[in-house]
Amino acid sequence: MEMSQAILLSVWQEACRHIEISESTGTISAILARHLPLRYLLVRRIDGPHGCLETVAVGPASSSIRLPEARTPCSASELKMLLAWCRRGEIAYQSDQSPPGDALALMVPAGIEGDVLVGPLGLDDDPSGVLVLVASPRQTFGAEHSALMQVLLEPFSVALDNDHRLREMAALREAAEADKRSLLTRLGRRKLGDTIVGADSGLRAVMKRVELVARSDVPVLVFGETGTGKELLARAIHARSPRSAGPVIRVNCGAIPPELIDSELFGHERGAFTSAVEMRKGWFERADGGTLFLDEIGDLPLAAQVRLLRILQDGCLERVGGQQPINVDVRIVAATHRDLAAMVSQNRFREDLWYRLAVFPIVLPPLRERREDIPELARHFTARAVTRFGLPEVRPSPEDLELLVSYSWPGNIRELAAVIDRAAILGNGARLEIATALGVGADRPIPPVEREGPSSLPAPPASEILPLDTAVKRHIEAALAATKGRIEGPHGAALLLQINPHTLRARMRKLGIDWSRFKKAAEKDP
Repeated sequence: MEMSQAILLSVWQEACRHIEISESTGTISAILARHLPLRYLLVRRIDGPHGCLETVAVGPASSSIRLPEARTPCSASELKMLLAWCRRGEIAYQSDQSPPGDALALMVPAGIEGDVLVGPLGLDDDPSGVLVLVASPRQTFGAEHSALMQVLLEPFSVALDNDHRLREMAALREAAEADKRSLLTRLGRRKLGDTIVGADSGLRAVMKRVELVARSDVPVLVFGETGTGKELLARAIHARSPRSAGPVIRVNCGAIPPELIDSELFGHERGAFTSAVEMRKGWFERADGGTLFLDEIGDLPLAAQVRLLRILQDGCLERVGGQQPINVDVRIVAATHRDLAAMVSQNRFREDLWYRLAVFPIVLPPLRERREDIPELARHFTARAVTRFGLPEVRPSPEDLELLVSYSWPGNIRELAAVIDRAAILGNGARLEIATALGVGADRPIPPVEREGPSSLPAPPASEILPLDTAVKRHIEAALAATKGRIEGPHGAALLLQINPHTLRARMRKLGIDWSRFKKAAEKDP
């Protein structure tokens, strides 16, 4: 008994010392050979998905031993019989004089001669494989050897389970690497990470402010036109902050229907409303410990602004339908292309929330104000495009760069990236068709560069310029009047305005437009 415990302790030490079972099996077999008439041992894994028994470890690994085939194919009925035998936990014995049983014929590979002991491996009544001990020539296994094998099954089961987990992790890692390479190819990048082109030139002042604020935890408000890279700047702030190991999550406040704002941002409890079949965490909880980037914060409804202000003040929230406060640790980076100060004066944005968010504002200049960055940006997007589309490597010519620098770029960097992609496809790998991509030709000259200074056209008085929402509201109301209150269909306002009917309804709700009054007016005056 004392000898068995000493052997078992040595086996456990070797099994725990090595991660891969193939490394530990050689040493363990040498230990067992001092107490058993052992020629070699096999660890065989049950591979259900592929319908086979696979030899994953052999000990000792010697060139003088002719090893059996590594895989034994099994039918579905044979696998079922094998699993049933393993669950019984028996030790099976086979000698040259005893004919093999059906299960033994599967577990012991063909070509093995002499005495064989076979035991099941597995944890928690979940068979994972078998241990096969093969005796030396002209030697036999006795009852004491069967008893010793019984105590060896547990360490080998643990070693096989750890080896299986290691293989799964390796497979997942390989799949992740493959996904990473595929993603980089689709994005046209050679490595992960956000590249900020112009950080040392046109964006030098902006990046200095990023470095100043990144290490603190104060909210940041980013101003900039559409396509200037506000999300990229928010990720740069997160990457340079102590929260860089946490999540960074982007939420487009303008893309969420008003009736779903609270559920999306703050989550909901099961049964909070008809379709709430399960509890759902909101964006704030998902960003806990990291950064939440609220894009287009100016489109957030006033009711949601109140709850956002509470989170900024108290650091806690309540899910829709919930009663328990939930503490969250989230840094807010907000962005907008709107004039929030003017919206505050018009009571369309809460003044207290404005003061909370505008602790450290950062203004991103439009591309037309950082023309020195256009050549570098063009080269960056060209390299991305040729990688993404699998084209031969090309570079923008001086004439291409001159055209790009001369353009006004109303869509900013997003438009530049689209133009370079289009030019690379049109050039088919031979060159960049920048002029064609910009729509420049003999009958369509390049738009002039916008220069600072007085315009050649007289500007209307400031008093005649309507707020954008007022102008949009009047325009939608005119379309509804023309279509007699009809929103969709071949004669609806959505088609007239060239907008999706669902988007039109959302805008109407936001602007407080009642379509039914136009329909009633049409019925009164046919």
